[in-house]
Amino acid sequence: MAYFDLTGQTAIVTGAATGIGEAIARRLSGAGATVAIADLNFDAAAATAATIERAFPVQVDVTDSASVDRAVAMVLAKTGQIDVLVNNAGIAGTAGPLTDQTNEAWQKTIDVNMNGVFFCCRAVAAHMKGRQYGRIVNIASIAGKEGNPMMTGYSATKAAVIGFTKAIGKEFATDGICVNAVSPAVIRTKILDQLPEAQIKYMTDKIPMRRTGTTEEIAAVVHFLASPDCSFVTAQCYDASGGRATY
Repeated sequence: MAYFDLTGQTAIVTGAATGIGEAIARRLSGAGATVAIADLNFDAAAATAATIERAFPVQVDVTDSASVDRAVAMVLAKTGQIDVLVNNAGIAGTAGPLTDQTNEAWQKTIDVNMNGVFFCCRAVAAHMKGRQYGRIVNIASIAGKEGNPMMTGYSATKAAVIGFTKAIGKEFATDGICVNAVSPAVIRTKILDQLPEAQIKYMTDKIPMRRTGTTEEIAAVVHFLASPDCSFVTAQCYDASGGRATY
């Protein structure tokens, strides 16, 4: 018996051209899913899709609800169904003191990390409810549970993702849709290029395992939550933090 099998299913993974999103897309494809590599950078999405079996690129700006709706419509037109949505697209925002945060930087972090999750979930909700099946996995962060100083926008928006996940998980609990979040600690991806080395050291030093996580380790957690085997788990936040948070 194959566990976590996704044969015949269609998954959308946002921010999937690189990093955690790419690792998730590869993992879901390896389990048999057809995967939409949804990314703002279409050329990068196409390049990644070309290296993954049963994958195809989709251009999407998660901060624009019309762009999200078009992307979902394109996937439905191509595959006829959406079984899995992984909201992975995100930015670290501007690291620095609260007093140095600009309105523009704050709003951009909200637009990508929080509004993007809302737009994408709303766009697939009616389809999933109509089929009485769906799996939604939102990538949050340990910062959303514990708060990282000098990363106010990131911490606030990831906390919002966790709260939003719990709310819609309960809302869709009788619709065959399981909604969960994954909260990674520091994962070695290009997003760290946006942060000072001192900030990365601060976060890594708080991890009992004393190392950063890998994208493949996050993808493994997402795989279960995206599968039919995840049938009595919803509105939860799963940590992948090397032991940093235990609540």
